[in-house]
Parts: sequence; C-alpha cells; structure tokens
Amino acid sequence: MKDLAQPNGDHHAVDMLHAPGTRFRYDRLAILMHWAIFLLVVVAYAAVNLRGPKGSESRDFWMGIHVWAGLLVLGLSLLRLGWRLTHGPPPVDSSSIVMTWLAKAAHIALYAFIILQPIFGVLTFNVEGNPVPLLGTGMSFSIVGANASLAPLVEDLHEAVGEIFYYVIGLHAAAALWHHYVLRDDTMRRMI
Repeated sequence: MKDLAQPNGDHHAVDMLHAPGTRFRYDRLAILMHWAIFLLVVVAYAAVNLRGPKGSESRDFWMGIHVWAGLLVLGLSLLRLGWRLTHGPPPVDSSSIVMTWLAKAAHIALYAFIILQPIFGVLTFNVEGNPVPLLGTGMSFSIVGANASLAPLVEDLHEAVGEIFYYVIGLHAAAALWHHYVLRDDTMRRMI
C-alpha cells in the first residue's frame, strides 16, 4: 500500500519520524497553548469589531474584552515561546532547505505578531494618557507615560500590525491546509 504522506514513496523518512521514541507531534501543552492563543486572537478581533461608538457602554465592554484577550495572548505567547525554546519542535519531514527556511521565517513572524501586537495595544492606551483598564476588576495599569507626539504613531502601528496579522494568519492556515491536502505530509497533524 502506498504511503499517502510520502507521494514519492520515500518510506524511510516517515519511518524515522514515527520510530519508537521519536516525537512526531508537538506535546500536549504546546498544542493547548497554540489553540488557546488562536481562540484568544479570534476573540480580540471579534471584540474590536463589535465595539460601539466612543463613549458607549457597548464600546467600553467590548474594548475590555479586547484588552483581556490581548493580554492573555501576550502572556500565553511568552509562555509558549519559553516552552518552545526549552522543548523544541518535533522533527520536520522535509529535505527542502527552502521549505525549512520558510517554516522558520513563518514561525518567527507569528511569534513577533502575537507578542508585539498586545504590547502596541498597551502602549496605545498609555501614550494617549490612559491606563489600560482591566474590565471587571476596577484596576488599570500603565507601563509608560503619556506622549502626545508618539500617540498617533503608536496607534497607527497597532492598527497596521493588526491588519497585516489578518494576512499572516491566513497564510499560516493556507500553508497548513496545503501541506495536508496537497503535499499530504504530517505538518498539520503535528499540531492537532
């Protein structure tokens, strides 16, 4: 029977990946953090798009959800990055230097986005002279002081990165589907 994961019939690479004692998938904690971050990013995007007009209760509520989702993304992303650096990814079944390089570049871009975007969000509040409100707690915090000259730039950065992130997420999902349905390799199954 032909191995669908290897269209060229190279069973040795698959055998090595699935050999006893060889880790094929990411571990459960890495998978849990990946999907939790994904869901929190969806919540953050949904909340910012559902907010109402300035000064409305709806806007305050949805911006509060947006802030919490962003802060949780930041926290989980830092934990996930630490976990990845100490545990490493499972081996990749690719003899292509280009594919390996693209995968590494994509992961670096994703980590940069999920770490920098929430930081830009916090800075947006702060440089505009507002502490970051923590919905439901009555607490807020600032990491930098107000800076009216930087405020437009930081807000534009937060919005631009958010817009670009839509495409990065889309490319990430498309690449996973391409690997699964076209190349028929194990790339997508490593994270489920």
